[in-house]
Amino acid sequence: QVHLAESGGGSVHAGVSLRLSCGVSGNTLSTYCLRWFRLAPGKYREAFAYINRDGTTSYSDSAKGRFAISQDNDKNTLYLQMSYLTPEDTAMYYCAADRDYGLGRLVPCTERRYNDWGQGTQVLVSS
Repeated sequence: QVHLAESGGGSVHAGVSLRLSCGVSGNTLSTYCLRWFRLAPGKYREAFAYINRDGTTSYSDSAKGRFAISQDNDKNTLYLQMSYLTPEDTAMYYCAADRDYGLGRLVPCTERRYNDWGQGTQVLVSS
């Protein structure tokens, strides 16, 4: 099992930037892909940023250009840099990990099942 712990959320005004962090520990050798997803009241869960062990990233259309996912393997930390935040970005943000290292590049990170995630960090954007 992989343990994840998000941090860095808060209350901000529209237009600013914010960086979220996610500490990754436990059986990290089983993980090939990490992702960020968010959950807002009354909305479906939205996964929008992915990264694999090689550092290859992918984004949903809504995240392209404003959000950037990155990782520091030495620190076992995943990051999400968010820019030009709007009230529509208000949500609980989660990082998640898969357990399919063996699949390697055969299956894109966007098509994998994510078994482990953290407790989330709240982002509240006011206009």
